[in-house]
Amino acid sequence: MVLSGHVKNGVIVLDDPVPLAEGVAVSVEVAARPADADGPTLLERLQTVVGVAEGLPEDAASNVDH
Repeated sequence: MVLSGHVKNGVIVLDDPVPLAEGVAVSVEVAARPADADGPTLLERLQTVVGVAEGLPEDAASNVDH
């Protein structure tokens, strides 16, 4: 089940009333970055280090956990 809503005063408010049982577990996924969000994106913050690594093995990305 996918429900839509918005944040109001720091609380998630569903657009339509839904009869969910008290204490039911839910997941929240942010649909999009708000246009008025303050600060740089993660890519903008890490731009100085993106693509500068040299001398890594060819399989470094696939074996990062080893």
